[in-house]
Formats: sequence, structure tokens, C-alpha cells
Amino acid sequence: MAGYNDSTARRRPPNQRKPSRKPPPQQRKTAHKPPPPQRRPPSKSSVHGGYAPPYAPPRKPSKPRRRPLTREEALARQERRQHRLLLEEESRERAKGPIDLPFCLLVFLLTAIGLVMMLSASFPSAYYEEQNPLYYFKRQAVFVVMGIAGMFFIGKINYQRFRGAAKPLLYVSLVMLVFLLIPHNPLAVTINNATRWLGTPGFRFQPSEVAKAAIVVYFADSISMKKDKMHTFRFGILPYAVMLIATAGLVGMEPHLSGALLILGAGAAMMLVGGINWAWVIGALGAAGGMVYFVLFVIGYNTSRIEYWRNPWADAQDKGYQLSQSLITIGSGGLLGVGLGKSRQKFMYLPEEHNDFIFAIICEELGLIGAAIIMLLFAALILRGYWIALHAYDRFGSLMVVGITTLVAMQTFLNIGVVSGLLPTTGISLPFFSYGGTALTIQLAEMGIILSVSRQMKPPKSG
Repeated sequence: MAGYNDSTARRRPPNQRKPSRKPPPQQRKTAHKPPPPQRRPPSKSSVHGGYAPPYAPPRKPSKPRRRPLTREEALARQERRQHRLLLEEESRERAKGPIDLPFCLLVFLLTAIGLVMMLSASFPSAYYEEQNPLYYFKRQAVFVVMGIAGMFFIGKINYQRFRGAAKPLLYVSLVMLVFLLIPHNPLAVTINNATRWLGTPGFRFQPSEVAKAAIVVYFADSISMKKDKMHTFRFGILPYAVMLIATAGLVGMEPHLSGALLILGAGAAMMLVGGINWAWVIGALGAAGGMVYFVLFVIGYNTSRIEYWRNPWADAQDKGYQLSQSLITIGSGGLLGVGLGKSRQKFMYLPEEHNDFIFAIICEELGLIGAAIIMLLFAALILRGYWIALHAYDRFGSLMVVGITTLVAMQTFLNIGVVSGLLPTTGISLPFFSYGGTALTIQLAEMGIILSVSRQMKPPKSG
């Protein structure tokens, strides 16, 4: 054994030592010791001899990593971005085009005639009520100037920017309609048992006028992005029906039945143009007719108006006074009229002669021929509006023009029908003629939207 050990020692090189398993002293000193595991405070179970697992700090939920885009996907995204920028640039270039001159001239002509007729119809009541025969005229002239300035300003804006204002405008209008119905609201103004205005004694406006414009812009934005989905009930009927019923219901609670009808009519026309099935349109018309019958004849809302609409002479001094005086005013004009400014019925005989019943004064002073010319001007404006809608560049612009033109058409028909006794008496103004700053300013602003759309019209096909 000794010999074996000696021979083994001789064969090992003198400078080679046996490897040691322990790290060098310096490495042992600098080695990092792991921190002791954290322990939670002793629980009741551990105090009483139970077992408590070691405390582990909660881990933050890791966000799922997004899959890196492939080269094809990155190229497709870049192409879509470039295509969108190209469309925006083309839209800005198209927005520099000329406005539709015939439509603009018709708006100017109706506004000018309306201002003159409003002066003629209002100066007796302005003299007796405000001791200033030009009181209503001056206020209306200020709103005309503001409205025309707003019309040209909006007409220069690229109408694609109205998409971003659709939802905020709708939400603001709904909030104002709800705020209007709050009991004992100090800002709500009640006139003739109808609370339709918000404001102070020096200034007031109708939230229903804002709601009309909001419905048009919102429906145009939403429907234009749903092409094939408009045929379905879930996407083409349900959301718009709920919005229409909610908005028209708030307006009808003021009460303002004519304003609710205008909102329902404009929304239904836009849904029809947007591509819903005709069966839904027929069903909606039937439901609307049943609702009107239920409200008027079952509940009894404005029952007296229905009775004295059928025969205003039954109580011509009280309940049927307004309609009977309107019919007398229209009949007094004859074929050629008594002359501009020479009406007799406006001297405190006909109520609301400068507002809802201004068309009766037109018939008395200008006669059947003058009233027919004004109706032809309205018809030309409405037809030109629909023509612009047919030649609009995209669905969004076409739907906005359809909604605004339908509002003007329905409001004109309802006002003339009420004044002439064709429809039951209700408070509705004649566009561009009746006294009212909110209605006139918003109507002219809506005409600016149509002019903005007309700047980007497709060129008509030749031949």
C-alpha cells in the first residue's frame, strides 16, 4: 500500500493540487444569499395549532402580448391609412367647389319676402303691446342677419366634420328636453299652457328646434355607416325607433304635438332612404295613426280642438275663434288681395297674426295669386333640396339633405293646412316667415348644411 501511494504521488505533477469542492474564500464572502421568504402575520388558525400556508405576494396580471404584425398586415394597415388620408384630401378639395346658386337664391327670396310680410303683419300688435310698431321687425331682422351669416359660415365648412358633432349635439338636446320638463324650473317659460321655451325674460329659445337638427345629423351619420345592415330589425329599426320615440315623447310632453310629428316624420324619411324594408314603413304608419287616434279621441288630448276644427262656427267667439278668424282673413283677400300692408284682420282680430297664422295675412294682402306664388317658391326650394340629395357625393351628405328638406316640407304643409282649416289647430310656424328667433336662425343654419353638401355634388351626367 505504501508503495502504491508513493508511485501515485510521483506520477502527479507537483504543481497540480486536488480540486476542492468549496468556493474560494473571496467568492464565499461576495456570494448573494437569497432573502428569507416572507411570512404573513400569524392567523387565528396558526395560533390555535392550525396550519397556515406561507404568504405569497399577489402578482400583477400580465398584459397579453400583442401578436406582432406580419409584413402583409403591416402593408395593409399602411394602405388603409394612406387611402383615408387621400379621401380626406379629396374631400377638402371638393369642399372648395361652388355652392348651388338656385337653392341659395330661393332661400334669400323666401327670407326677404318673409321679413317684409312679418313687418306688415306685426306692426299693429307691436304698437299696442310694446308701443313700438317696429319692435318685432327689428328683432326679426337681427336674427335674419345672424342666420344668414351662420348659413354662409356653415356652407364653407366641409360637411364631413359634422360627423363628430352628431352625438354631442343629440345628447345636449336630450338633456335640454329633460331639463325643460322639471317641475318648478325657473328657466322654463310657459305660454298658453305649453312649456316649450328655456331662457330668461330677455332671451329664450326652443330646445325642440335643436332636437330636430340633432336627430337629422345623428341619423345621417349612423345610417350612412350601415349599408346592408339596415334591412335587419336589430340594426336598421330598433335603435332608431327607440331614439325617435324617446325624443318625440319628450317634445310631446311639453306639449308640442306638431314638433313631435316633425321629428318622427324626418326620422322615418331618413330611415326609408337609408334602406329599411317597406313593410316596416307601412307598419310604422299604422302604429302612428293608431297612436294619434288614441291620444286625440281616447285620452282626450285637445279634444276641443278636434270638435271646433270640424265646425269652428259652433263657438266662433271662444273655442273656434282663431280658426274662424283665419278663414275670414283668407276669404277677405279674394283673387288679388287688398294690397300689401292693408290687411284689416291684423288689427287685433286674428290671434298670432305675425307668428303661426301669418299665412292668412299673406292671403288677405296678396290674394290667391300671391299666396300661390309663395307656395310655388316653397315647392321649388323643396324640390331643389331633394335634387341636391340625389347628386350628393356620399350617403352621409345625401341623408342630411333629405332630413332637412323633409323638415321644411312637413312644416310648410302643416302650417298651411292648419291656417286653411285642412288640419286641426296646433302651434306650428311657417319657415322663414313666422316670428321667432330660434326657429329662423336654426333653419338658416340648416340651409347652410345643404349648401355645404352642394359644394361636393357629383357633376350631372350630360346627355
